[in-house]
Amino acid sequence: MTVRTIAAMLFFFATNAAAMLQLSFGAQASDPLHIQRQGIFSSGGSVTLPLPGKYDETQNWLDKGRAGNTAHVDHANVLYQLPVNGNGHPIVFLHGYGQSRMGWMTMPDGREGWSDFFLRKGYGVFLVDQPRRGEAGSTKSMATWDSMTPESKDYMPGDQAWYTHFRIGRTAPERYAGSQFPQGDKAQDQFFRQMTPNTGDYDEPLFGRTMGAVLNDVFAMTGKKSIYITHSQGGRVGWATPVEHIAAIIAIEPGFTPEIGSEYYKRMLAAKIPVAVYFGDYIDNGPSDIHSTAFWKNVRDKALEFAAQYNADGGDATVFDLPKIGITGNSHFLFQEKNNAQIARHIDSWLAEKGLSAD
Repeated sequence: MTVRTIAAMLFFFATNAAAMLQLSFGAQASDPLHIQRQGIFSSGGSVTLPLPGKYDETQNWLDKGRAGNTAHVDHANVLYQLPVNGNGHPIVFLHGYGQSRMGWMTMPDGREGWSDFFLRKGYGVFLVDQPRRGEAGSTKSMATWDSMTPESKDYMPGDQAWYTHFRIGRTAPERYAGSQFPQGDKAQDQFFRQMTPNTGDYDEPLFGRTMGAVLNDVFAMTGKKSIYITHSQGGRVGWATPVEHIAAIIAIEPGFTPEIGSEYYKRMLAAKIPVAVYFGDYIDNGPSDIHSTAFWKNVRDKALEFAAQYNADGGDATVFDLPKIGITGNSHFLFQEKNNAQIARHIDSWLAEKGLSAD
């Protein structure tokens, strides 16, 4: 084997490593992404008061009491990508409980996530880690919710519980009949490793204000209001977010929809924000002996009541119950499943109807 041959082999491996990794998960390589600009910034948050005493720069880290030190906490962290020749409203993605922005960026089997899909369509994408999660983990008081007990520092186990509650299957690794969830041990392992704990407790008003700061920063950067795509617990934060710079809300299986007549409801209605709410499968046809089936049915039915009244009051809301429009097999994570591009195209079509498409 000549030096030239070895060099050619090394060049091929280096330039095709990403595609080879995707194909090892059974996925297909995609065309190149054309990104004009990308970066990371933080929005919102606060600074703690200095701890008692005078800061001693000569000791700095050796001073265990941290006298005079402050901390920057409770902000959001945003990774953004702006496409070449982008012409659409920016999309701000907010994850759900136990998740980070990673869920929008990739599928458990290595295929592209929604952020790449919408980037290719011409939308700028802004991927958020909410306060006290992921890259935005700095907070003053640590969480008790993710511990076995308030005194424990152990992370609470929950793989099997989340798998069932998220309607992937009755018990891991089983999948419901017709499931679109990526198959195989490797995909399941990758999915579970996306889960990440809170560093601090859930504070909906604080998170809403912080997401308002994110939207303000996105508006300052792009000059346009944002399409706000939320998921699960992130849906709750979505309703709590100031509406000034929101063009539309797309809630993917939110934990709840705003109570009719509430502050959240009234300000969205006054701002004439169009709303789309998406639900997956295994709700009407889920196992009746599993608590989560009734839970998600109640959430879906409340969303239908919300949409009916929102429309009656002059608003614009649609609940898309995917099995009823012929899109079946989706769990709570419908943006991470084999037909995620089909659902993304449906969202893009809805945005086009509202005059918000990048096309």
